[in-house]
Amino acid sequence: MPPGVDCPMEFWTKEENQSVVVDFLLPTGVYLNFPVSRNANLSTIKQLLWHRAQYEPLFHMLSGPEAYVFTCINQTAEQQELEDEQRRLCDVQPFLPVLRLVAREGDRVKKLINSQISLLIGKGLHEFDSLCDPEVNDFRAKMCQFCEEAAARRQQLGWEAWLQYSFPLQLEPSARTWGPGTLRLPNRALLVNVKFEGSEESFTFQVSTKDVPLALMACALRKKATVFRQPLVEQPEDYTLQVNGRHEYLYGSYPLCQFQVRPPRPSPCFPGPQPSSVSLWSLEQPFRIELIQGSKVNADERMKLVVQAGLFHGNEMLCKTVSSSEVSVCSEPVWKQRLEFDINICDLPRMARLCFALYAVIEKAKKARSTKKKSKKADCPIAWANLMLFDYKDQLKTGERCLYMWPSVPDEKGELLNPTGTVRSNPNTDSAAALLICLPEVAPHPVYYPALEKLPGGMLLASCEWRPELLWMRLHAEDSAPSRMIGVAMPGLGVLPGLVQAPGDAECSCLLQILELGRHSECVHVTEEEQLQLREILERRGSGELYEHEKDLVWKLRHEIQEHFPEALARLLWLPTTLTPANPHPDPAAPKPDLGSPQMLYLLYFSFPDCHVGSFAIKSLRKLTDDELFQYLLQLVQVLKYESYLDCELTKFLLDRALANRKIGHFLFWHLRYSEMHVPSVALRFGLILEAYCRGSTHHMKVLMKQGEALSKLKALNDFVKLSSQKTPKPQTKELMHLCMRQEAYLEALSHLQSPLDPSTLLAEVCVEQCTFMDSKMKPLWIMYSNEEAGSGGSVGIIFKNGDDLRQDMLTLQMIQLMDVLWKQEGLDLRMTPYGCLPTGDRTGLIEVVLRSDTIANIQLNKSNMAATAAFNKDALLNWLKSKNPGEALDRAIEEFTLSCAGYCVATYVLGIGDRHSDNIMIRESGQLFHIDFGHFLGNFKTKFGINRERVPFILTYDFVHVIQQGKTNNSEKFERFRGYCERAYTILRRHGLLFLHLFALMRAAGLPELSCSKDIQYLKDSLALGKTEEEALKHFRVKFNEALRESWKTKVNWLAHNVSKDNRQ
Repeated sequence: MPPGVDCPMEFWTKEENQSVVVDFLLPTGVYLNFPVSRNANLSTIKQLLWHRAQYEPLFHMLSGPEAYVFTCINQTAEQQELEDEQRRLCDVQPFLPVLRLVAREGDRVKKLINSQISLLIGKGLHEFDSLCDPEVNDFRAKMCQFCEEAAARRQQLGWEAWLQYSFPLQLEPSARTWGPGTLRLPNRALLVNVKFEGSEESFTFQVSTKDVPLALMACALRKKATVFRQPLVEQPEDYTLQVNGRHEYLYGSYPLCQFQVRPPRPSPCFPGPQPSSVSLWSLEQPFRIELIQGSKVNADERMKLVVQAGLFHGNEMLCKTVSSSEVSVCSEPVWKQRLEFDINICDLPRMARLCFALYAVIEKAKKARSTKKKSKKADCPIAWANLMLFDYKDQLKTGERCLYMWPSVPDEKGELLNPTGTVRSNPNTDSAAALLICLPEVAPHPVYYPALEKLPGGMLLASCEWRPELLWMRLHAEDSAPSRMIGVAMPGLGVLPGLVQAPGDAECSCLLQILELGRHSECVHVTEEEQLQLREILERRGSGELYEHEKDLVWKLRHEIQEHFPEALARLLWLPTTLTPANPHPDPAAPKPDLGSPQMLYLLYFSFPDCHVGSFAIKSLRKLTDDELFQYLLQLVQVLKYESYLDCELTKFLLDRALANRKIGHFLFWHLRYSEMHVPSVALRFGLILEAYCRGSTHHMKVLMKQGEALSKLKALNDFVKLSSQKTPKPQTKELMHLCMRQEAYLEALSHLQSPLDPSTLLAEVCVEQCTFMDSKMKPLWIMYSNEEAGSGGSVGIIFKNGDDLRQDMLTLQMIQLMDVLWKQEGLDLRMTPYGCLPTGDRTGLIEVVLRSDTIANIQLNKSNMAATAAFNKDALLNWLKSKNPGEALDRAIEEFTLSCAGYCVATYVLGIGDRHSDNIMIRESGQLFHIDFGHFLGNFKTKFGINRERVPFILTYDFVHVIQQGKTNNSEKFERFRGYCERAYTILRRHGLLFLHLFALMRAAGLPELSCSKDIQYLKDSLALGKTEEEALKHFRVKFNEALRESWKTKVNWLAHNVSKDNRQ
């Protein structure tokens, strides 16, 4: 057989290769060679092959075509079975144009699903199998059963429950009051156009915004009966109400004004501790390990190699770190050294992790005049690795372990160890540095961590509805006394000495008598001064380390906090801990604080590694509505990175909610698959979660695969545009872009799909002539769609970016959307525009186009003769609004501008948004102002020649004021109303300041460059003035407001420089 020609991925993206000569190998040993269309699917190719094979020898020995499946060598040099025969050859992209036909084995349906899941998550399921990891196998089995049970329950749903899953309602936050600034009054008349399915006629009539969907359908049926002069026999319950041209339905008992309508396998058995096992608490000896050797270490030969090791529980160090001796640099350094830690095995907490850092040391050169005898040494970090001391079945790990390490990155504090990093080994085993260690056999039988539900001496955790959980029990043994002392370590508070000694006992060597730390302990007299001090601690030191005297006061007033400040549980990084004899009849009069679910988010942070604390937090989060959960989904996905084991409460919680609400499932998939799957440290965990979701939602897989195919085409198109724009002018490149998009493969892939930005939006027909690309460096694609069913408002635009990290934009827009929700809950609608933004891969993503809007730069330039004077034309914005809103519509447009300007002034100040020039502030034709492009936030402002370019707290120029005052210089009433909106909006955000701190802190796991250290979080505390009273904070904001107005000329100078340096005319 002649050798084949390799087909790299670039070959399959070139549309000029319309046919490919393919070599076919039949099961009979016969070889065929003929050209096929690159756009033909595998089913068609198999039919062609069968037609030709019937004229070849041994054809009679073949079974029917359905008994065979194609295999090929893929781009990663692995053999792949092509079960999904609807895939096209150009999508399969074999490395060689060789297809081998082999007999099918096993369950075809199961293999087809496995093939589709592998394609969808971007990771072959055989990779999970090849790990031979018991934890991975057990997790897959449990999650498969969990998700298949959820899918089976979904099959039993009634009609309305199925609607709630497939098309969850999008509702406006219900305001407690309707005050000034609220434009969407609930008592307006609403003009509705209704069209019955299968009919061309439509009916227009008025309904009240207070009407519910059922009432609207009743009106439509009466209207239909009247127009066609037919008796009214149909019932509104027989119909459902779909928004025209969208995958969105209106149902339920909500008023119309509240809708956001926009143009069985058996369970695996986990064996528990066997009778021959040993309890951890019986082991008194110090914890020690043996450091054997390293491998693949790359460092300067003049240096010496050292390994540092530390024991951590969350971010708390359990004892002093230990270091190895120095050895010479080589590829495989040998230590064979015992490292002993200053902690006994019985004192190890369940979630203890062993952290290693490999670094090189070099002596610093002495200064000429130095009189010091001892030379200093500099540390050069090389790599790090972490290991959980207990496995996922609570058993203490023993024996040799090879730890493939992760490359070290600079730390803000210069720390070598990385306790917050993953406990998974680096999958790149061919090149990663590695450490070989040995965990000793400390007992003749397996050692298990005691279950917290049953403590020695018959002590049980108190069982009540509000169940405080044990964070960490630490047993201290006294050499001279046959007794135990127990303390409770709480992050931020240290080890609290709730200790009582117990005498010996005949049945056991010692008894635990634990001081009750909860509700029923001794009464404490609280002075007025102590109450004031407590309030000051909660406000001023809500998220920082406490001083020793403050820890003592918090401990003394723990009941006061439990009863009156339940939100401080997360603020102080602390939960009260109660150990009492089992009581099946809890006191019904005991207070049960209402722990607000958002306040519990922070208990999922790395500071709280204990699984019982995580379970407590998840129990609170179950109270979240689907809309609330969606609001925090981004942070919850990031928190998964802190989990030490695959099987955890958070994973099951997210899968459970995703399988019960398709919108949540959609965004969970995208946050996991395309935003993070390229990160090696989380690829295994996220891949397993994606596999579980796909098995529980096979019908959703087709929708997601269609979106993935469209994104692949957009990336190929963007690569083509980048290359072409370097050789040809923009008009010619645009024509070539259109020519490429008109090809059948592109039109099919880019049309008729649900938008990844919003699954309720249908991207119907791509409008090739309206598509273009932007002039910035990465040449973002501007793709336009039309939807005839949606009428004149059916145009939808998306921007595809390839080469820019959109995660920071997504986070900023999430915070702006959250601010909008909080304001609306207080009756303040500031007409915000939190447009859609979604990363879809490594430095790729989509952005929603806000139609009928323009940048301030374009408006000013189009209304001015020279770029140099455009920035100082204060009439340009008002004149543009007048041209778009003639007559009485102008007043409403100015009101929209006033409200939105107030909202974005406060939002950009609180979030510290930087790089604000006239090209990233836009105005809609309706008057709404909004900001775009959030490349700098949290005070990380641009500098030039060491000078800060951001010279004002936020953007409030005199041309903005000119619009707010309706063009009148003496209209101070309008301006004071605008100032009132700003102050009210700021005050509302301060009340929820802790929530914003928690959300940003949880996002530190994302690794964003401008959210990487405590300084970034500190900016948020300062902008919200969280250490001040409300009166002081309002005074602080007024100073910033006046500064922004007084120094606005500096903004105009920046805009002038921006306009001159860049031609914004289109």
